[in-house]
Amino acid sequence: MSSMFGKPRASGERPPQSPLAECNVAILGCQGAGKSALTVKFLTKRFISEYDPNLEDTYASEELVDQQPVLLKVMDTADQDGPGNCERYLRWASAFLVVYSIEDRKSFEGCQRYLEVLALHARGCQRRCPVLLVGNKLDMEQYRQVPTAEGMSLASRFGCLFYEVSACQDFAGVQHVFHEAVREVRRQAERSLPLRPLFITEERPCLPVATPVTLPARHSVASCTFNTLSTVNCKEIPSLAQAKLVTVKSSRAQSKRKAPTLTLLKGFKIF
Repeated sequence: MSSMFGKPRASGERPPQSPLAECNVAILGCQGAGKSALTVKFLTKRFISEYDPNLEDTYASEELVDQQPVLLKVMDTADQDGPGNCERYLRWASAFLVVYSIEDRKSFEGCQRYLEVLALHARGCQRRCPVLLVGNKLDMEQYRQVPTAEGMSLASRFGCLFYEVSACQDFAGVQHVFHEAVREVRRQAERSLPLRPLFITEERPCLPVATPVTLPARHSVASCTFNTLSTVNCKEIPSLAQAKLVTVKSSRAQSKRKAPTLTLLKGFKIF
């Protein structure tokens, strides 16, 4: 049975051709850890202390995470004796919340088996689903049996995020955990995208082939060759402040014959 929570959809809120992205989160843990209390707190902002431990259900809620809408589906599992028949949520879920009670060491030891099953499942499949370890019942601090350091150490060992919350008192903390699961799914999806090759093209104009023209050498005048339609390399062009008009003449002996004068715009002299 599946239930829908959250605000009803408005008729013009979203076009039918653009459905919401979905995120499936499975809540795992031993009986009495507070899985159902966390689920209901997140969906309704209410705390209910008594649940049937044998009931398993899936709920859905339209959420806005980082200004991006998502249809968040939550499976509140009900395993009798730990992770036995777990195929139903291993293939379905895109993220897992493994929950234990900080005032019940047995629930903490039981969640280690769930983490081992998830780690084994991750090695056998191509996709990696984010896992969050959650210590519940933070309001029972005076009865704590599992130190925070132990929870952090276990999460570090299995490479998952770690949180401690109170389904009884802290709605913001509970909501943050579920939204963080959505963020982790999005990050994992981005990391799994194939890299696209990057092509960089450079367009260059095709200039007409220039015909070289050679000036004949006259006496001691240096012969100069230049193109009639050439493009000068930018590195060879001096700044206007440094450019000089340079006159190249023939030897003094030929000055009476009024040798032609060649004037160049360059940053150096020709002798």
